[in-house]
Amino acid sequence: MSDEKVYNEDEIRERIAAELPHWYYEDGWLRRKYRTSGWKGTLMVVNTVGHLAEAAWHHPDLAVSYAFVIVKLVTHSAKGVTDKDFELARKIEEIIGWRPGPDSALEGTPDDPRFKYIKYD
Repeated sequence: MSDEKVYNEDEIRERIAAELPHWYYEDGWLRRKYRTSGWKGTLMVVNTVGHLAEAAWHHPDLAVSYAFVIVKLVTHSAKGVTDKDFELARKIEEIIGWRPGPDSALEGTPDDPRFKYIKYD
């Protein structure tokens, strides 16, 4: 058994509201649904989450379909949601949601349906 603090449902909901507004708590898991424009975008999200999870050595469950990915986080060793889950969720959110800013030399994905791959919230 882990010595990590396991958050109760009220604490989890408070942290989600303050830190991760697109995430939700359901059935004991911290969750996020990423909507994509199709299989290419779905695979890009899955690979990004996979890389971050492996680097963190904290592995989410994923539900993968043609136009969405659901990420589910829980610390199995602690049998609940811990700081590990919140930290990985924040990193996933930061990377998946990143886009070049207005002062960036990078152009960003064109606003054209042929090139869209993720539906940003």
